[in-house]
Amino acid sequence: MGLQFEEDEFLACCGSTKFAKEMAKASPFSSLDEAVTAAREIWFNQVDVHAWLQAFSAHPQIGHSSSSSNATSAQWSKGEQATAFATATNSSLQELSEWSAKYRQKFGFIFLICASGKSTDGILSELKKRYPNRPIAEFEIAAQEQMKITELRLAKLFSTKENVASTCNKNPTLAKKVEEDRVSVIGAHLTAASDASSVKKSQAPPRTRPPITTHVLDVSQGSPGAGVEVCLEMWKGPQPRPMFGESDVGGWLCLGYSTTDNDGRIGQLMSIVDVVNPGIYRINFNTGKYCPGGFFPYVSIVFEIRESQKWDHFHVPLLLSPFSFTTYRGS
Repeated sequence: MGLQFEEDEFLACCGSTKFAKEMAKASPFSSLDEAVTAAREIWFNQVDVHAWLQAFSAHPQIGHSSSSSNATSAQWSKGEQATAFATATNSSLQELSEWSAKYRQKFGFIFLICASGKSTDGILSELKKRYPNRPIAEFEIAAQEQMKITELRLAKLFSTKENVASTCNKNPTLAKKVEEDRVSVIGAHLTAASDASSVKKSQAPPRTRPPITTHVLDVSQGSPGAGVEVCLEMWKGPQPRPMFGESDVGGWLCLGYSTTDNDGRIGQLMSIVDVVNPGIYRINFNTGKYCPGGFFPYVSIVFEIRESQKWDHFHVPLLLSPFSFTTYRGS
């Protein structure tokens, strides 16, 4: 039997109402790990751009107190900024405030960073480092930082549940194990994942979606990219991999073809299999048809799945505008 949570509890973890509703629907969760996995799926694959922006706006500017109506969120925010407040000086707070205003004017949302344990100088340094980014790239970074914050708060949420606390009080050994598991889960999601495939094989649940997915966000409009034709291919040429500068005609095998829906999400491009074949894959987006006046007639993203990654999920979104695009590997 898992732990049941209400929508308001998830809203304290992430300020997007759509995210909170989807998490409440997915509840109960048997473990923190299960909740974090669901949260990443919902945040990166189910909610839209507007939900991301709503979550961003729920945070106070770094160095300021939260004005959130959610008391739990405000309390957690205060704790997360404790190191920043403790290390701040009048001059550093002033400089941070000025740079934060410049950032918001450029990007349209507040500077977002998982501030837990970070000093004011460290946060300011990161802000200056990210300020030159293109808006399309910074939007993705902010979403990743929001996910880090959400994961930390989910751990706090789990730790407050009475049945976990009572069980731990009765069994000190179990209490230590729960705490170790919590630290392990959060550490795993905030750092690079281990490529120990044998461990993943023993822990990986059966897939409920294809191992390779994508979606399209039109950042110039601030909305999902609907009606984009997408094709997924795998390299099957005579050479082990496509070579830069050489013709690859006839080397790619089409695995699936679909068109993004009104949420910018794609239909099934390949079968739902527990183990994905290692190899070179390519996702093609017909951006010329979607945006006839744009710079790119089409966009192709080529990536490799290694033997140690065959149990992983690969979410490869496209953040698009008429004259630029970016991508990243989600999960």
